[in-house]
Amino acid sequence: MDVTEETFATAVLERSKQVPVVVDFWAEWCGPCRQLGPVLEKAVAQRAGKVELAKVDTDRNQGLAQAFRIQGIPAVKAFKDGAVVSEFTGAQPPQAVERFLDGLVPSEADGLVAQGDEASLRHALDLEPGRADAAVPLARLLLARGQAQEAETILHNVSGSFAADGLLARIELERSGEPSVGAALSVLDSGQTESGLNLLIDAIPAAEQSRDEIRKVVVGVLDELGAESELARAARRRLATALY
Repeated sequence: MDVTEETFATAVLERSKQVPVVVDFWAEWCGPCRQLGPVLEKAVAQRAGKVELAKVDTDRNQGLAQAFRIQGIPAVKAFKDGAVVSEFTGAQPPQAVERFLDGLVPSEADGLVAQGDEASLRHALDLEPGRADAAVPLARLLLARGQAQEAETILHNVSGSFAADGLLARIELERSGEPSVGAALSVLDSGQTESGLNLLIDAIPAAEQSRDEIRKVVVGVLDELGAESELARAARRRLATALY
């Protein structure tokens, strides 16, 4: 699809809110552009509508070339939700183009995680073992059914996830049977997040053997709340005071 300065906003920016749009900035006189063009077209066609290709002739649309700071061609920019999310310059081999497009199109595992049911989450982990956004919700489902051992096995395959570490620590805490911690976890499970966090943090000073597990549970909850959460910011301050 050829795109001009007049059609760019609709054909690329607005369209990219529904599906990723890859824009190939090129020119007739550009030899590398003629090499890259067919590679891009073939790779996009193979994705059957999951990504679209737009072509901008930089000689005829110098305003667009200037707006997107095109200094060399071919220049390829990928748009999602109206913004550039990935790009490269120069002719690339087919394998590199494939990797570029794969980064834009959701994988099968992405779709399964989005569905969120137990069967889908299990299938996602079959495809991508150790994927935190599948392992953590699946482990929660298992814990709710009392299947702590299987949940623990799944979580041990995950690395670099505060949420997974927090759930593993919770399993350890529940095994310890410490009354104050058990009560705090029950409050947390009831949906009273602030009260549950406060109770967990309050239990830290007297907890000699389980301080680190409590900390991991709290940090896991705060990670899910997000850095912008006022509740998370306040709880982090209280946690730091309780620990140090």
